[in-house]
Amino acid sequence: MLPHPTIDQLNAMGLYGMAKAFHDIAANPDADGLSHGEWLALLLDREQALRYDKRLAARLRFARLRHKAAAEDIDFRADRGLDRRLIQDLLTLKWIDNHENLILEGPTGVGKSWLACAFGQKACRDNRAVLYVRTPKLFDELALAHADGSLARRIKALGAVELLIMDDWGLTPLDTQSRHDLLEILEDRYGRKSTLITSQLPVADWHSLIGNATYADAILDRLVHNAHRISLKGESMRRLKSNSPLT
Repeated sequence: MLPHPTIDQLNAMGLYGMAKAFHDIAANPDADGLSHGEWLALLLDREQALRYDKRLAARLRFARLRHKAAAEDIDFRADRGLDRRLIQDLLTLKWIDNHENLILEGPTGVGKSWLACAFGQKACRDNRAVLYVRTPKLFDELALAHADGSLARRIKALGAVELLIMDDWGLTPLDTQSRHDLLEILEDRYGRKSTLITSQLPVADWHSLIGNATYADAILDRLVHNAHRISLKGESMRRLKSNSPLT
């Protein structure tokens, strides 16, 4: 097919989806039966789809999710205490619109991180800014930020995303600086953004983990009181999969 001036014009205008659609449709012998309106609708649909895919790819790159998890792949068959109706309600992401939090607690290996990433991927698909961090690594990075003067910028960035996923919370007790940094992050996000926490420890143990009673009260007030909670149970999903017979 010879180059078409319309395709050149569309590419020059940055309408790459429409240009590709124009080429594909024009090469289809059935295209002669399409009305002008049908042609235009197909071109616009392809352009919109291309732009959405590019935005989604950018959001997922920024989010740096630990797992390639999707809401459609959540396994409700394993006895983990997952309530299908509750999960489906949470997947509407109304809790993000309402600036509420979500806590996933349970023993190691039951799929907390994977489930958190499934929520994160759904939020990216719904055009929300998401960032995944492992909590121990985050505190290490914040300690370096104190030293190089970038702390304020980093706290601001953490406060800007619509969903902040803090994975592996509570692996070690917090020191003085970590307590202060966490309070600053949560204070900046409280009532404005949503935070998703995963932890092996039940919420009842978090006060002692934080250490300082004044800080613990302030942190938990901003984190827990408006949070939805899912308590996972059961055996490690990794162990169950490794023991399953080959098919």
